Amino acid sequence: MIEIQYNPTLDKNLDDTLLARAAHVTLEHQSAPKDDTLSILLTDDAQIQSLNREYRGFDTPSDVLSFDVHERDPETGFLYLGEIIISIPYAAKQAQKNGHPLQAEVQLLIVHGTLHILGHDHANPTEKAKMWNAQSEILTHLGLTEIKIQEI
Repeated sequence: MIEIQYNPTLDKNLDDTLLARAAHVTLEHQSAPKDDTLSILLTDDAQIQSLNREYRGFDTPSDVLSFDVHERDPETGFLYLGEIIISIPYAAKQAQKNGHPLQAEVQLLIVHGTLHILGHDHANPTEKAKMWNAQSEILTHLGLTEIKIQEI
């Protein structure tokens, strides 16, 4: 299950079905069990900046954060993978800069955040190449071949 939440300061003007599909396709691509769950919070720059300050030690907004949890729900037994947090204003600036729709940018960020939750990283060239390749394959499957993967 993919749970999508919006910060109350935002308009709900994105297609939640497409957003959830980005996460599902990523999980499937990475052979994650179908019952694994995660949450996506769409928020503003102020909230993501606060989270960056608290958890990463820098006082600036960013496009996406991911927090892996990997705990089983005692009632269902399903694995809760974690939470992806996306700043919609930040993503909107990136989408405009890169010449594609906001919806596509948010889908890219969901793919990126989900890959992080599943253990991918881009701290060194080998891991980055592996992660960027996975992102490219997933975006192609989503029909988002026009998206160029930028430094995130």
